[in-house]
Amino acid sequence: MLRKSIIFSHKTINAIVVIVATLMFLICLYAMIDAYIVYVNANDQGIMKYKPESGNTEKLRELSENAVAWLTVDDTRIDYPVMQGENNTEYLNKAPNGEFSLSGSIFLDSRNDKTFSDPYSLIYGHHMEYGAMFGALDEYKDKIFLEKHKTGSLTVVDGDEYHIRFFAACKAQATEKVIFDPPESNNQALLEYLNKHAVIYDPRGVSAGSKLIALSTCQSAENNERIIVFGVLTPQDQG
Repeated sequence: MLRKSIIFSHKTINAIVVIVATLMFLICLYAMIDAYIVYVNANDQGIMKYKPESGNTEKLRELSENAVAWLTVDDTRIDYPVMQGENNTEYLNKAPNGEFSLSGSIFLDSRNDKTFSDPYSLIYGHHMEYGAMFGALDEYKDKIFLEKHKTGSLTVVDGDEYHIRFFAACKAQATEKVIFDPPESNNQALLEYLNKHAVIYDPRGVSAGSKLIALSTCQSAENNERIIVFGVLTPQDQG
């Protein structure tokens, strides 16, 4: 009787081990599939058909009524439409075409004017692997990287086109008002903050009256820290 009980116990333990191992395998498989789907969504090249050509934004208008611009950072994978929702959570998990997506969209702060006429425009994007979405912003903490990747362009849906020259990179908490509360008049307080706290700062040609743009992404999923890269906008007909 005792021998049968021991054998039964061994069989039970073996069965439990097999079940646990199977569950762990299925969880890992699900995580891999989920990560792959997120990666595919973040790297969807089909979106490129909406990129404006020679200032013609008709294709971008076809994408969505919430598409306000197209952002390109030269020699990086940042080459995306810029959306704007009614609030700053709408596009966290929504693709530009309106479908659910864990990688979300690149989007303009809901308080900013969609024509980029504000003195300071703030754009958000998820931090994705392999430089997708705003994953490349981490690299801007390196001065050499900034020097080699300091240009970009912004085409607004109304047809305005801008050159971008990136001049600063900063780490800050998401609660830092001078960065995450777009000013209504000029950028004096922001520039003073960057002068004190920026990891990289090259203010040549930048003043309180300059039209600035900031690209912000999470530093990690565990805290509120952000990496923000700042650029100055210049109309292409002046550059």
